[in-house]
Amino acid sequence: MVQKATRLGGRSRTGRPLGHTTRGTTNPNRMRRVDRWLTGPQGWRLRPSTTGAPPIAVDLGYGASPRTAVEFFERVRAVSPQARVFGVEIEPERVARGTALDVNGLEFRLGGFEIPVESPVTVIRAFNVLRQYDEADVAGIWSTMCSRLTDTGVLIEGTCDEVGRRSSWVAVTKDGPQTLSISLRFGAFELPSDVAESLPKALIHRNVAGERIHEFLQAADAAWLAAAPLASFGNKQRFVAMCRSLRSNGWPICDSASRWRLGEMTVRWQAVAPRSGDLAHPN
Repeated sequence: MVQKATRLGGRSRTGRPLGHTTRGTTNPNRMRRVDRWLTGPQGWRLRPSTTGAPPIAVDLGYGASPRTAVEFFERVRAVSPQARVFGVEIEPERVARGTALDVNGLEFRLGGFEIPVESPVTVIRAFNVLRQYDEADVAGIWSTMCSRLTDTGVLIEGTCDEVGRRSSWVAVTKDGPQTLSISLRFGAFELPSDVAESLPKALIHRNVAGERIHEFLQAADAAWLAAAPLASFGNKQRFVAMCRSLRSNGWPICDSASRWRLGEMTVRWQAVAPRSGDLAHPN
């Protein structure tokens, strides 16, 4: 039985972890696209605080195998050698598997959306965790996790396919959702809208006529098709042209060609937010 948002919007009164067990599907290198974004344009968040305290990064719901948490640790440490990384899971057996891999700077803990870490957290990565929840639960879950962030911290909540070739995520801060990112492996899609099945829970049911995310994906498809003559120069050039076209047509596309060449584009949340509900953005 899925807990309602009202029950997920605060600390557990029983001391039990907040949330439910995920399927646990884990594949090596599945999170490479979101981690590349985190350690790239978002890498500044992983700098030590003004107090000198090391940044803290949490991989929430890493699944049946701790492999993606170990990869997360390696990638975060590559840009922030002093960072502390925690793998958090709601299943004791999964935590036990992770604990066997504890090293200096990497620790595994039992917990859920309450984030069982003593200090404020710099980054929370929660991937493929909210699939089993209702859309109405999302705002409360985001709020609970964001309450654990530092002032400059970020929650990265998203979804990807089994091998990480199609991925999308929302960046959420204490001020609410900021951006949606879509990252696609060249050769693994025909149209940008193929990512629809891997949209975050907040948007996956909104890809219908009349919703902003539907309009955005339709515009991306049109721009991708219009850029077809550039395919002879490679899909990277075609993707860059698509992003430039979207921006010139008024879509608030972030970053620059250095990110677009990776098959990655980020758009401001207000451009894709639901038109109704708790996560709606005012017109």
